[in-house]
Amino acid sequence: MGDKPIWEQIGSSFVQHYYQLFDTDRTQLGSIYVSIVLTEESFQARNVVLYWTFKNLPFTKIAHSITAQDHQPTPDSCILSMVVGQLKADDDPIMGFHQSFILKNINEAWVCTNDMFRLALHNFG
Repeated sequence: MGDKPIWEQIGSSFVQHYYQLFDTDRTQLGSIYVSIVLTEESFQARNVVLYWTFKNLPFTKIAHSITAQDHQPTPDSCILSMVVGQLKADDDPIMGFHQSFILKNINEAWVCTNDMFRLALHNFG
């Protein structure tokens, strides 16, 4: 990991931590967000409803598998992270997903300021 640029190290560590929390205790996810706008399937949520958004998702268990992740530094010293993977919720079929984060260092901690999520569903019918 030492050969990777610092933004890739930070982004990869964040992604690993994020999905580990999401899969084991998603109610703890609020601690990694600050002043956020979350977009999930075109629904936007701010901090006030963020906790309820994660707590009230319509499944009891979930497992994420990350296929690929990319990280880039931004001109304002943030990190843009893009994740592609698959998820399995309860007894539902495995579904692909895409998720993007903007990470910012605030008080020596990297937190998420923006989050966009979309299931990779296609309806060609």
